Amino acid sequence: MNGTDPQTLLAATLASDLRAIASKLKRRLREQAGTGDLTQSQIAVLLRLEKDGPATTSTLARAEGMRPQSMGAAIAPMEAAGLLDAKPDPHDGRQTILSLSDACRTMIREGRAARQDWLTRKIAAQLSPDEQTTLATAVHLLKRLVED
Repeated sequence: MNGTDPQTLLAATLASDLRAIASKLKRRLREQAGTGDLTQSQIAVLLRLEKDGPATTSTLARAEGMRPQSMGAAIAPMEAAGLLDAKPDPHDGRQTILSLSDACRTMIREGRAARQDWLTRKIAAQLSPDEQTTLATAVHLLKRLVED
């Protein structure tokens, strides 16, 4: 970036800092969620089922960019742990429709509440009222960055 104007250098520095902070915040929030031994791909599957509703293993594999066999391997321990309900597809007996179990919905809800509580406590304890106002402005700007 030799010879680049100061505003572009500042933007590059801010971008680098934001990526690092976002990554660390994501890790800290994940620690609060209590998702146990679930992998990131398993968490992604649970969130997809929550968002999009029941689906087959093949549909989930396509949506997550995985092979059906790999998706099956990811799903099996979640079924065994009681996080997923499996029912035969009424239109195709060879397929199984997967959905979130009530226990899984509770786990997701409690994990979100734990993350929200942790972050709320951190903001309240570590930032002054003026800093919280500054953070609110920064959050507004970050929302603008991610809007399409």
